[in-house]
Amino acid sequence: MYSISKKIRIGKKALLKKDRFINDEVIPAAITQFACCECSHENSIEITPYQSGFPIMKIYHEDLVASKSELLKMGMVTETSQRMQHYGELTVNDLPTLYFGTSCTSCSTNYICIFSYGEKQPGLEILNISGIWEYQELE
Repeated sequence: MYSISKKIRIGKKALLKKDRFINDEVIPAAITQFACCECSHENSIEITPYQSGFPIMKIYHEDLVASKSELLKMGMVTETSQRMQHYGELTVNDLPTLYFGTSCTSCSTNYICIFSYGEKQPGLEILNISGIWEYQELE
């Protein structure tokens, strides 16, 4: 799990086994698998609430890694509703949204995972993985 700092081109979306975890399903961590788009190897990811990931704003701030329009076009995030703007301009389900980079353990293809985690309503904590997309760093 790492931060992405270079400009990237986003590719295909990988197939995820499970993308939504509710309340106790995230304790101690949410664990799921995805199939590599290149070699079909099954990879595992583990997201620990309040420990995993980096703020999504780092990706689209000044288009340093990817543009807002590309993130929206690829369906990675949506525009945040007016009442939740304190989480940033782009979120997943109007909740705090994070990302991390990972790679296939078999062929080393790079992937970006985007997810949100927070209290949707009193007593309902949700971790929602928007998806995992392959990417290439641009020179």
